[in-house]
Amino acid sequence: MIGKLTGIVDEVGEDWLILDVGGVGYLVSCSGFTLRQVPAKGEPLSLLIDTYVREDQLRLFGFATGDERDWFRLLQSVQGVGARHAMAMLGTLGPSGLADAIALEDKKAVTQAPGVGPKLAGRIVSELKDKAPVPDKLAPVLASSDGEAVSGAGSAVRDAVSALVNLGYAHAQAATAVAAATKQLDEAASAEALIRVGLKELAQ
Repeated sequence: MIGKLTGIVDEVGEDWLILDVGGVGYLVSCSGFTLRQVPAKGEPLSLLIDTYVREDQLRLFGFATGDERDWFRLLQSVQGVGARHAMAMLGTLGPSGLADAIALEDKKAVTQAPGVGPKLAGRIVSELKDKAPVPDKLAPVLASSDGEAVSGAGSAVRDAVSALVNLGYAHAQAATAVAAATKQLDEAASAEALIRVGLKELAQ
């Protein structure tokens, strides 16, 4: 079982790369998230590896970070999600974007990945929402959406998220922006103040 490879970038394709390790070229399947971080040909590179062995093939999947590999494994615990779907979601959203989408139950964000329709996205969100860790930045928003006041600003947070959604922003975007705003303002911040700072976050 191969868990990690360190070598020299030999060639990079649309969803794969060849890593030269001591003169042996390993063909590694990678998501867009990882490929965007790959250095130029001839440069050194280390990848975490998941090895898939089937009767008719042996395939290596490479990851730039441990978070990405963990999500790759977790996604495939959902019925109907294979390696292809998992790599597509990671390539489109990245580990942090995927964590946000699952935590916020944002099925629409998940469907942005090629080959992931509404039905599959719904299953992924439903099965992983209690398994995946909640991103720290979204904790105030998620707690307030369950009806629990966080730092005395639960209703203001809910109102701010709702207002940004009404302005046309996706729920995940709105929630992330308001979560950032809550860190900048005091505990008694009004919905109007959260909206104003949230809009500045979205404009960046």
